[in-house]
Amino acid sequence: METSHAGKVLVATPRLIDPNFFRTVILLLQHDDEGTVGIVLNRETSETVADHLPEWAGRVTEPGLIHFGGPVEPEIAIGISSSATGESTGVPGLSIVDLGTDPETDPETDGSPIRVYSGYSGWGAGQLEEELAEGSWYVVQGSPDDPFDTPVGQWARILRRQSGHLALVSTFPEDVTLN
Repeated sequence: METSHAGKVLVATPRLIDPNFFRTVILLLQHDDEGTVGIVLNRETSETVADHLPEWAGRVTEPGLIHFGGPVEPEIAIGISSSATGESTGVPGLSIVDLGTDPETDPETDGSPIRVYSGYSGWGAGQLEEELAEGSWYVVQGSPDDPFDTPVGQWARILRRQSGHLALVSTFPEDVTLN
């Protein structure tokens, strides 16, 4: 593998029309010779953290919902914190939280707010590189604010903060036939 994209954000290009990934924003947590793992940042569910992980309910950001991390293993919960302690996400100022620990005594969480994601998005070895070559994704720098941003409109906001033609792509209509 030439370059790892761990810590970067994948932004679906307008040509990616698969309903599972249409206009998604994915934070890449792992990208190496074994494959790629990331979490979708801009899809929340109607499920509350209080219903599934009540011990963490007081620590999650408002509105306290579980976010859809991806279609792989949706029964797995992944916590992301704005703390610099804990397992790194590759983005300075963000870490992965072990949701199996006690939030009151775990020093890695240091009281920082978290967001909980159900499941993840995964690619086998070389699969993401193929999708990048097809033009399905843009790879941009991640920000520590990305996991805590409002999901609605996040796709456009992340593109708008880029330079050049990507900022212009942020204005691309969802359905070009209505243009």
